[in-house]
Amino acid sequence: MRSEPQVSAQAASLLEEAADLLVLHRDFAAAVEKCEAGCDSLGTGTGPESSAEVRCSLCVVGIQALAEMNRWREVLSWVLQYYHVPEHLPPKVLELCILLYSQVREPQVMLEVGSSWLRDQTNKSLPEYGSLLELYLLHVLLPLGQFEGAEELVRGCDVFDSEQQLAFLETICESRCRWTQREEMDSADDEQQDGATETLLGALSQKLLTMLTLLRRALRSMSSHFCLLPYKKMLLATFLLYLVVVRLDPASPTSLPFIYKLVQLFRQAWAAVFSPIHRRPIQD
Repeated sequence: MRSEPQVSAQAASLLEEAADLLVLHRDFAAAVEKCEAGCDSLGTGTGPESSAEVRCSLCVVGIQALAEMNRWREVLSWVLQYYHVPEHLPPKVLELCILLYSQVREPQVMLEVGSSWLRDQTNKSLPEYGSLLELYLLHVLLPLGQFEGAEELVRGCDVFDSEQQLAFLETICESRCRWTQREEMDSADDEQQDGATETLLGALSQKLLTMLTLLRRALRSMSSHFCLLPYKKMLLATFLLYLVVVRLDPASPTSLPFIYKLVQLFRQAWAAVFSPIHRRPIQD
């Protein structure tokens, strides 16, 4: 079995290779593979401080490489496979995760993780605790509208003195006011959009009703108009036209009486259609 210094040296070598792949060669996938190999070589146990620093650096490089490949959704689960629980995350790794998910507008991912880390008694003794609490407050709780939780967190924090607590409480109050104003503006915009939609639908309904009324009047006029046509004469004219065109020869002298009769019938039908009933009255 290899000794602990050899394991740390191998992980440090993999860390150097991963950093070169990330910064110099821009080969992000290969950088993630090197970081995973380095973390796997360190195992899951709690080693010496040097191993913990190497593991943290490997995770930092891996987070940056995943972010460069737009695989930021995998970052938290990828990190937790080496630290298992949020309370064991190093401050630097937690900071990067909070900033990353805030940048992509997904702060809710870090809501429970950050809360678990900040409640841990061991973490409260770390020098980075105050800065991480502020970061969690500004980039997670306030953007999500968790104002009551933010106030409880500030009041229950022993790291901040009274002036710092007062400053944070004022920041929370200002953020709450902006949140309320934004909600009122959004509500007013929704009401305006609903009113505009109702007005548009009302106008369209009125236009549709007017069109239907005109169409009904036109159909009524057409029906009354067609009722006045001399159907018998029209049918007779059509039948004679059939006889002349189909059964008779128009050039033959015997067909002339039929053609003459047909012309008379059409003239009578035309006069009936445009009879004085359908003409506008003439004023004296």
